[in-house]
Order: sequence, then C-alpha cells, then structure tokens
Amino acid sequence: MAVDYAVIVVYLAGMLAMGWWGMRRAKSKSEFLVAGRRLGPWMYSGTMAAIVLGGASTIGGVGLGYKYGLSGAWMVLTIGLGLLALSVFFSARIARLKVYTVSEMLDLRYGGRAGIISGVVMWAYTLMLAVTSTIAYATIFDVLFDVNRTVAIVLGGTIVVAYSTLGGMWSITLTDMVQFVVKTIGVLLLLLPIAVVKAGGFSEMKAQLPTEYFDPLGIGGETIFTYVLIYTFGMLIGQDIWQRVFTARSDRTARWGGTVAGTYCLVYAIAGAVIGTAAKVMYPDLASADAAFATIVKDELPMGVRGLVLAAALAAVMSTSSGALIACATVANNDIWSRLRGAVVRDGGSGEPHDEVKGNRAFILIMGIGVILIAIALNDVVEALTVAYNLLVGGLLVPILGGLLWRRGTAAGALAAVCVGGVAVIGLMAYYGILANQPIYYGLLSSLTVYVVVSLATPPTDAAVLAAWRERLAGRESSPSAASTTSPSGV
Repeated sequence: MAVDYAVIVVYLAGMLAMGWWGMRRAKSKSEFLVAGRRLGPWMYSGTMAAIVLGGASTIGGVGLGYKYGLSGAWMVLTIGLGLLALSVFFSARIARLKVYTVSEMLDLRYGGRAGIISGVVMWAYTLMLAVTSTIAYATIFDVLFDVNRTVAIVLGGTIVVAYSTLGGMWSITLTDMVQFVVKTIGVLLLLLPIAVVKAGGFSEMKAQLPTEYFDPLGIGGETIFTYVLIYTFGMLIGQDIWQRVFTARSDRTARWGGTVAGTYCLVYAIAGAVIGTAAKVMYPDLASADAAFATIVKDELPMGVRGLVLAAALAAVMSTSSGALIACATVANNDIWSRLRGAVVRDGGSGEPHDEVKGNRAFILIMGIGVILIAIALNDVVEALTVAYNLLVGGLLVPILGGLLWRRGTAAGALAAVCVGGVAVIGLMAYYGILANQPIYYGLLSSLTVYVVVSLATPPTDAAVLAAWRERLAGRESSPSAASTTSPSGV
C-alpha cells in the first residue's frame, strides 16, 4: 500500500499547507470566523456540500445501504432536503443579518440576551457533532495504517485542530474545497461505478438480494419521518450550517449556491446507498454494516485508487469535523465567554481591549483539545450524534423558526421553549433510550406548545426591536439604540 500511503500523506500535508496559507488572510474577526463574508457561488457551494456530507453521510450512508438497500439513502436525502429548504426559504434573510451566531439572531429578533441559555444548547450540539466526526478517524486510520483507536483519533484530530486554529474559516474553506473535489472523484466517479461493476451490475444485484432492498420506502415510514425531524430541521438551525451561510458574498450566492449544494447531497445519498447495496452482494455476512465502506475499498479497489477513495472518506470526516469545531469555538467565545466577560467588566473588572482573532484562535485550540479527549473516551458514534441533534432540534428549532416566521413570538416564549424542549428531550432520552423516536417527537411538541402559550400570554415584542429586526432582515443596519434594546426576561 505504499502508493496509497503516499496519496494520503500528500493529502494531509496539503491540509496543513492550506491552514498556513489561510492564517495570512485571517486578519480580522470577520475574516477569521466567516471568511470576510465574500465567498462566491462555486466556492460557497463546494464548502457547504463538504460540511454537511461528513463521515456519517459517507461511511454511515454506505452502511445503511448495506443494511436496507436503496432506501438506506433516506438519511442523507433528508440532509439534502434540509439544505435545499434552508437555501430557498431562509438563507438570503440569514445572510443579510450580518451576525456570527444563531444566538445573536435570537438577540436581534426577541430583544433579549440569547447567549447564555441558547448558546449553551448550541455549544453542546456543535461539541458532540465535532466529537462524532473525530471518532470516525479511528475507522479510516485503522484501515490505512493499522493503528489503535486512540492514536488514530489523536492523529486525525490534531491535523484538523492545527489548520482550523491557524487560519479559521479561510483555512477551513480552502481545505473544504479540496475535500469536496476529492470526495466527488473518490466516491462518485470511482467507488460508485467500480462497486456496481464488481457486484455484477444492477441485474445481478436484483437477482442476489431480496426485493425489499429495492423498495424506496423499505427502511420504514417512521424512520424516514424521524430523519426528517432530526436532519432536515437540523439543517435549518445548526450553527455549523449558519456560519457557512454567513460566508456568502450576497443573497443570491447564499440561495443558489446552497441549492446546488443541496442537489449534490441528493446525488451523494443515492450513490452511498447503491455502493452499500453492491457491498451486500459481495460481502453478505459482514459483522457490522458500517464496515462495508472500508471492506469494499480495501479489497476491491486497485492500488492508488484505493488511497484516493480513502482520502475521500478522510475528507468527508475532516470537513464536518472542522466546520463543527469552528462553530463550537465561535459559540463558546461569542455567546458564552464574551457575555460572561462583559458581565465582569460591568461589575468593575478590566475593560482593556483584546485581540479578537487571537481570542477566537485560542478557543478553537481549547475546544479542539477537548473534542479529542472526549472522542477518546466515547465509543458509540450513533448515540453521540443522536444526542446532539435531539438537543438542537428539541431545544432550538421552535424559537428560531418561530422568530423567523411568527411576529407574535416573544422573548419569554422563546426562553420557555428552549428550556422545556431541552429538558424534555434529555428526560425522555433517559426514559425511552437515546435511540428511541419518542424523545424528539414529544420534546418538539412540548417546545412548540410552550412557545405559543407563553408568547400569547406575555406582552408582544417591543415595536422598536421588531423595527430593528425588519431593518436587518432587509439588509439595512439598524440604529444602535434599537439593536441593543433588551427584554428583562432574556432568551
């Protein structure tokens, strides 16, 4: 595998070089966190597709295809549908807000302080998302170098932390573009046709496998509905996704670039399911469905091509991991630490100016080390990812979409929805089990109910706050006094 190793080493060295180059461009907070808000359509599309299609979409998508056939595409399909919905209906408005985090959007809409509560929920989601991506390095590096799990996690995690810390969003954007190209070539143009040919073609696959493997709904209606709730809605509100929207050069870039990325996700979903179905024909008795990707790559691909496809898997994991890491650090610094620091200053602490780029860089490094340590301690990727999305959707979906779509929503209603939805999801996961469907169903319903009831029972949002909100949605800066109006209840 010397040639394969060479391909991987060159790829990893390229990632670090991109990080060093990005460091030279990241001279301000805007450059470091949102790439100066100036990505064009092609770069925006590539980086958006790269971040949403991670290890779960690649290795997990092939695994679902191995287990359920073509209907295994539904998990990644719902991700693509969520990205399409975000791009068509919300991205232009989100981009015009010119904020850095989801919690800042809640501040603007409700006139309260969103950071400490909604920020903690979003931080927990992005942290677990980064952890699950980091755990996935173990699978890939085990195939590549036959190293133990801890070494694999440290190796992969260190590279991502290094280039993310160096150049922030510019480094991540550049590496994501490379990763997008590598994934497209490795998975769509190489692995897909080779897997189908090795399995004997579609006619042989149909002859060898049960009929339900080719039923579009074979995975089950309830499972598909749960995927929609978790992943489609999760795409609408995740900090990691919004932070990419903030990088768009214009409303049009955010809308059409995101639409292209969402469409690409749909194609990627079907490809993963087909590859998994082909693997079922070739290896009908694998101990784990998630081993299908690594097995077919290791045993069926020629030298050099194998290295490129493994680099594609590594690219998928790294793009999601780096996007989640910078989102986690941004929320920790801007929504939690900066607000606590501001409270200290108001109470008589030091108010000396500080280097915002240096501060955000330090937070990425700290969060990155924490992510690596947690990934070493945890084993179950699916459970960790489920916890992340359940917290996100159960706690924040209603107040975020409510703020965008319902004028009557109030700060008190949003605060109640975050607290009740988050607590309900955690309690129901403890009662029914982490992988059960009930926590997200009942958690989301309780959040919606509380949001509507409390909003209607409390005074409407101040007119000045709503006026400032409408100005920002229209792409016009509001007056400082209107933008800083706060509600005593807070979000």
